[in-house]
Amino acid sequence: WQVLGIIPLLVVAFNYAGGMSAFEAAAGSNFMGIGIPSNLYLVLMLSTFVLASVGLWIGITQIHKRKLLSLMTTRKHLDWSRIRLSASVWFVAMLIFTLIDYLSRPEDFELIFQAEKFIVLLLVSILLIPIQTTFEEVLFRGYFMQALGSLAKNRWVPLLLTSVVFGLLHGANPEVAKLGPIMYVFYIGTGLFLGILTLMDEGMELSIGFHAINNVVSAILITTDWTVFQTNAIFKDTAEPDITWQAFLPIFIVFPILLMGYSKVLGWSNWKEKLFGHVA
Repeated sequence: WQVLGIIPLLVVAFNYAGGMSAFEAAAGSNFMGIGIPSNLYLVLMLSTFVLASVGLWIGITQIHKRKLLSLMTTRKHLDWSRIRLSASVWFVAMLIFTLIDYLSRPEDFELIFQAEKFIVLLLVSILLIPIQTTFEEVLFRGYFMQALGSLAKNRWVPLLLTSVVFGLLHGANPEVAKLGPIMYVFYIGTGLFLGILTLMDEGMELSIGFHAINNVVSAILITTDWTVFQTNAIFKDTAEPDITWQAFLPIFIVFPILLMGYSKVLGWSNWKEKLFGHVA
């Protein structure tokens, strides 16, 4: 289904470049390099996840004969308060990290705010990015994790495997090409964090909120010439790409703190069973 969703993007690419240039752009994931406006590209790229979500829903409900909710949470209804909590906490954290980064090197940030383009970007981000991120959460922390758990008869194998695959699939992002394989530590570590959230909370509401706000803020706040989201954001980071402490601060410090905080607030218990226990 997602492959079908790429067709409109290829049609637009042919309109802007045509011939082999369009295929070369597709092969290198460099559609913007052939002149497609960033907002249009974002709409076309995110629309592929809309079709992918439809395909996943059909597969779950028509082939597996299950309710979508059964892959998302053990609760009777999706807990929107948990989604808001997770999104709010990470939104504040991202703003703090960005402020620290800006104050440490203000010369590298360029204000590129253009009201008309930014409003379009904001609307596209709010409407479509949560579809993309929720699709990924349902696929990895729901469908794959439950399937692998039923095969392995335990919880730790699906937790590790889905985290590794989640990280490796982000290898197509330009950040990996620019900064090297060390970026897999961040992607796999983030997948592990989201998997632990899902298992400990017995639902993916926290991971849905985190993933959605992370991508939305990344799209609208700061852009660069080399990251996966090249948008009409508020600021542009003009510094040369480099690995800094901020790339690993979330993995080794912030995420563990968040897990402990959620454990206290939400009353998590029995960590050993939920992360390493047997699956019937």
